[in-house]
Amino acid sequence: MDLEKNFQQVRERLIKAREELRIVEEQLLYQMDVLEEAKTRMLVAETPLADRDYRVAREDHDRLQKQRDEASAVITELQAEQDRLLDRLLASRP
Repeated sequence: MDLEKNFQQVRERLIKAREELRIVEEQLLYQMDVLEEAKTRMLVAETPLADRDYRVAREDHDRLQKQRDEASAVITELQAEQDRLLDRLLASRP
């Protein structure tokens, strides 16, 4: 049945999206440490190089936050689609 196939496809995409979110969150945790270290060096060293390193670390952190937000949005959409398909599957059963 097409509904069952669609449901399975959405389920697989949801599993993949959750794994991607987990990876991005791990990267974000690491990047937060990098950002804090760069901020400390910037404040202590007060050099243009330290300022640039901090800016780069902050941009990387911001990029990862955006990726996390996008992954969360995809998961929310997939969960809603999965719920709709499940409702249709249950309604089509005798």
